[in-house]
Amino acid sequence: MKLWQFSFGMRLWLIISLSGFLGTVATEPGLASEKLKNTNISQLGNIKFPATSAQMLVQQPAPTNATPGEVITITGVRANPTDKGVEVVLETAQGEKLQVTNRSTGNNFIADITGGQLRLPDGNAFTFKSEKPIEGITEITVANIDANTVRITVVGEKALPAVELFDDNVGLIFAVASTATAAQEPEKPATQKPEEQPAAQQDEPIELVVTGERDGYRVPNTSVGTRTDTPLRDIPQSIQVVPQEVLRDQNVTTYNEALRNVPGVAPFNSSTTQISNFIIRGFLSFDFASNLVLRNGLREAGGLNAETTPDIERIEVLLGPASVLYGAVNPGGTINLVTKQPLRDPFYAVDATIGSYDFYRGAIDLSGPLNDSRTVLYRLNASYLVRGSFIDFVERDQFTIAPVVSVAIGERTSFTLEGEYTQTNETNFTGLPAVGTVLPNPNGRIPRNRFVGNPDFVLTSKRSRVGYRLQHEFSDNWSLQNAFQARFFDRIWENGWRINTSLDPDNRTLNGELYDEENDVTIYDLNTNLTGRFSTGSIEHQLVFGVDLGRYEQDLRLFTAPAVPLDVFNPVYGQPFAGPYRNDGNTSTVTDTLGIYIQDQVTLAPNLKLLLGGRFDLFEQITQDLLTDTRTSQSGNAFSPRVGIVYQPIEPISLYASYSRSFNPVTGTAFDGSPFQPERGTQYEVGIKADLNDQLSTTLAFYDLTRTNVLTTDPDNPNFSIQTGEQRSQGIELRVQGEILPGWNILAGYAYTDARITQDNTFPVGNRLNGVPENAFNLWTSYEIQQGTLQGLGFGLGLFYVGGRQVDLDNSVELPSYLRTDAAIFYRRDQFRAALNFRNLFNVDYFESTFSPLTISYGEPFAVQGTISWQF
Repeated sequence: MKLWQFSFGMRLWLIISLSGFLGTVATEPGLASEKLKNTNISQLGNIKFPATSAQMLVQQPAPTNATPGEVITITGVRANPTDKGVEVVLETAQGEKLQVTNRSTGNNFIADITGGQLRLPDGNAFTFKSEKPIEGITEITVANIDANTVRITVVGEKALPAVELFDDNVGLIFAVASTATAAQEPEKPATQKPEEQPAAQQDEPIELVVTGERDGYRVPNTSVGTRTDTPLRDIPQSIQVVPQEVLRDQNVTTYNEALRNVPGVAPFNSSTTQISNFIIRGFLSFDFASNLVLRNGLREAGGLNAETTPDIERIEVLLGPASVLYGAVNPGGTINLVTKQPLRDPFYAVDATIGSYDFYRGAIDLSGPLNDSRTVLYRLNASYLVRGSFIDFVERDQFTIAPVVSVAIGERTSFTLEGEYTQTNETNFTGLPAVGTVLPNPNGRIPRNRFVGNPDFVLTSKRSRVGYRLQHEFSDNWSLQNAFQARFFDRIWENGWRINTSLDPDNRTLNGELYDEENDVTIYDLNTNLTGRFSTGSIEHQLVFGVDLGRYEQDLRLFTAPAVPLDVFNPVYGQPFAGPYRNDGNTSTVTDTLGIYIQDQVTLAPNLKLLLGGRFDLFEQITQDLLTDTRTSQSGNAFSPRVGIVYQPIEPISLYASYSRSFNPVTGTAFDGSPFQPERGTQYEVGIKADLNDQLSTTLAFYDLTRTNVLTTDPDNPNFSIQTGEQRSQGIELRVQGEILPGWNILAGYAYTDARITQDNTFPVGNRLNGVPENAFNLWTSYEIQQGTLQGLGFGLGLFYVGGRQVDLDNSVELPSYLRTDAAIFYRRDQFRAALNFRNLFNVDYFESTFSPLTISYGEPFAVQGTISWQF
């Protein structure tokens, strides 16, 4: 028996066995209890929480008249000061349908409100947070913890807080007493007072923060995996999130810096190039028309700028195939950029950064209501960046402005209009030859600041985006979302971008070609989702039915010329071209896509969930070659399924298994004129997700991912290709993310990736895929002092290990492994924050990425950046 046959059999046996076991657990409660008893695992219903003390003045669980599956919307949170403390008001017209369960941990009063979800009028989830609102109370937070539970947490400074619940016509009111008031009054039994009016307000306002952002390193919910707001632990696939707090603490300025925090993701090109592409679970995708990168669930086609933009709230990475939701994608994974949304309360922030290599950046973030009723909200993010580089002549400047306006059209309808414009001017640099960097060179070592190219080269790109999102709730259980986005991308290369083509035998003379290009891309995407909750007997469903329409238009004009050979050890810049420019391309391409998908999140039992999904795609591409006056057409279709199961033996633990497929169209034809079929990705994944506590979670994933229909040289017609290639990636990923102790946060991960060629006509079977480290490890941890005279002072430490990577599929050169250390010192007091970030603290000489043995990119040496931020 061959290895692949044995492996497939084991995978199939594992999934069938696990599914059978879980099905037995769901359908035979008695047997399930016996199985759990034998494995010493408690069921969720058997977990006993601490008894309620007399200090926790809140009602016990009461019968609810909410229908099964109904989720009550909590439209806002307010804090009203009273003569005894503060009242936290959860605004909802259906407060009587909610069920409240309380418990305590140390000085923390915790109440879980079942059947509700925090939602802004535009449909977005949010978090309420008030720091030190009254004497003796450190913090009050209200946040969603899963799809139908809201948690309110009151943290006492020295003792368990006294909290009382009122049911008012405006919603639920939690009255929190200050320690001074609580000490004067005797304790009372749990009460529930209908129609209780809030007490008179004090003159001095309470300091509080209400944002549309989730605080902390842990993000419990996401929509990228299901197109619904779903707890991560209920999704049978690994999803990694880099939240706003990590981006801020690390002072992230490029996507390469952001995504090094995600195990299984590696940069394909360096930060000195204009476009960022990534290798995810061993596989690379850089097709402008594919959905490697999404923005709010719609494709960010046209490539991803190297520099981040100021409107990014967080970055989500769905690891593995995602065609069932997003159509043509990279089989390794999909990156979703979540942007900042308008806030109900005024929020203004400015920050300025200065750093090594002439780095300067300023940014503003403004938000709030535009009318007294707060039905019209806005947000405006803008930034301007200028930076040099450790490489001679490499410079970049970037301007971005991103406005958002949301309108609440009645109680159940919201409309959001978004726009963005980014312009980048830069000198592009692709790298140095391996001989003299990775490999020895008899002429010596090439300095890492060496520039090979044309210093007068200017690359200008303009990106603009406009779109809307419309959401309407037909009822508490059924809603319709419609989103449209138009993206425009214009790129102009002037004065010749140099591509290295060969190195002479003297190991110092580098040959190349110069490129001038005009590239205009326009993309239209329209997505409509119908989402509904319903029950069939005791089984609950959350159904998503959606339609995607897309059009991709590209006009490309390319001119090339031979470059004058350059001595890499003694370069002479500004020499005339070795030959005249020639027109090497003038094409116009239009690609139309249609995707129809359906997904059902099935709750078979409270601790057993099933995810079923399928999508059918149609695509057609028409290309006109204006040089030869020819027209070619290509079309195709693909079906992409996904099946997953999640079993939770106890509430904090999720065991999952899934099967999913992806597709990505391949343009061109074989020797016989037949069009190429789409590449396919097929993945089996099993794993475990655990909430170690309320603020700390971990994920362990095992996967087997195969990419088929890969182009390889036709052995009978070497100038053509055939689709007999196959590549396979197997790996393990571990992630830990969240808050260990108050003020101490961590984001850590490890990835083992074995990505190899399994079938090919050109490269040896068994060769490793290029750019993929077999082992990679990331750790970022920060601690902020919580009290005392040094309160607000914090420190951060990062360790980033990347193992050896092959430069090409021939495996002719290997980039060495490296360990990079970063650090940070920051101070936060009220609305002021100052930080120093240190990158590559020990000035390690390492290589960031490579295209080929002629394009090796050094990593950045030691650098410092200082940032001052102010919120008001």
